[in-house]
Amino acid sequence: MNPYVILAGAILSELFGTTALKLSEGFSRPLPSLGVLVGYGVAFYLLSLTLEELPVGVVYATWAALGIVGVASIGVVAFGERLDGAAIAGMGLILAGVYCLNVLSNVSAH
Repeated sequence: MNPYVILAGAILSELFGTTALKLSEGFSRPLPSLGVLVGYGVAFYLLSLTLEELPVGVVYATWAALGIVGVASIGVVAFGERLDGAAIAGMGLILAGVYCLNVLSNVSAH
């Protein structure tokens, strides 16, 4: 399977786990707390699979960056959190960095 598809699954699992972490209210709610363990467990398992085919720097940078942007977006949509212009610009720079690393750089396996 394409390692970038697996990486996408890892990112989605991390987003699930982080959203569950917010909903767990300090691990005081059992179901969301279980969601944290499942989400992060699946995320790290899938992340380990991508590392068999892609460089660790590319994998981790992509996973972390898209996780940051994804969680911030979930915060806005699901929890009514607000982002100011600097936050939006910063996330744009993060996405630009991931693009450079994955598309323009020779570091990743194209």
